[in-house]
Amino acid sequence: MRVLVIGGTLFIGRLLVEELLKDGHEVAVCTPAEARLGPARREHHGGPQRRGFRARGPLHRRFDVVFDNVYDWERGTTAAQVEATVRACGDRLSRYIFMSSVAAYGDGLNHKESDPLAPDSHAAPYVSHKANTERLLFRMRRQTGLPLVTFRPPFIYGPGNPFYREQFFWDRLRAGRPIIIPGDGYRLMQFVYVHDLVEALIRAMVEPRAEGEAFNIGDSRPLTQVEFVEKLAKVANIEPALVRIPRDIIAQAGGNAMVEPLYFGEYYDVPPITEYMGKVRRLLKTTLTPFEAGLKETYRWYTRHHKPRTAGFEFDEKLLAMARAASPVSV
Repeated sequence: MRVLVIGGTLFIGRLLVEELLKDGHEVAVCTPAEARLGPARREHHGGPQRRGFRARGPLHRRFDVVFDNVYDWERGTTAAQVEATVRACGDRLSRYIFMSSVAAYGDGLNHKESDPLAPDSHAAPYVSHKANTERLLFRMRRQTGLPLVTFRPPFIYGPGNPFYREQFFWDRLRAGRPIIIPGDGYRLMQFVYVHDLVEALIRAMVEPRAEGEAFNIGDSRPLTQVEFVEKLAKVANIEPALVRIPRDIIAQAGGNAMVEPLYFGEYYDVPPITEYMGKVRRLLKTTLTPFEAGLKETYRWYTRHHKPRTAGFEFDEKLLAMARAASPVSV
């Protein structure tokens, strides 16, 4: 098949391109000019975004399948921008596969794909953009027959993760540092291994029953924040020292869930949203990698390739000092 990958040089997209090429597909990638793509064809369609390009007019040639993995974290990617890209692809697609997110639900636990998505008015731009875009795409399917598939993954982990997430903790564990747990550490987190996600994306290209469907995908069992850290420590063969610090102290110190100064990895301390995974197994026959096995592969990659993102642990020390001052007996 002739496949276009929008956002094909980081994490999901890079692995997706590699697997598509292995399967013998003709692959083109919309990407910034400086990216290195190997045997995949690089193409430019429209104006730049941080992680890819959005079409401003008809694409230069026809594709059978389009994977849309791009989100602009600085400015946001709106439903209107995605609509323009879909229309530029023409009316001869066999699949348009859009990468949404568990965040599209807005909040809540144990979501099924049939549950309503977050409202247009949701305060978080990422949430509203993903939910609004899915609503628009499914409306286009009803109106024009767009051969749509969407995926709603939770936290994606695995080798090559560009976000400072599991690596955040391994940097500290290997340095003999305590791990700061925000609050009681009971907030739930749910994960999907990047290889499982890519496998499901590729199966959605050809599975007739996938057309017109949204898919949750990930581990069935959410983990608490404490359980997550304990599993990270176990694959590194390190006994973790956990220090619980109230979120009001973290906020007072200037801690941020998304950008530096981070205190629990990048975007890892947010209100929980979890989902039910039955459909992806039933329709796409996806076999999900056990979390511990995926972490082992991720840690193996980390030990070979990762360089610490921060020069030191000054913010950790600031938090620990503030916590000791507030409760000298417990910290």
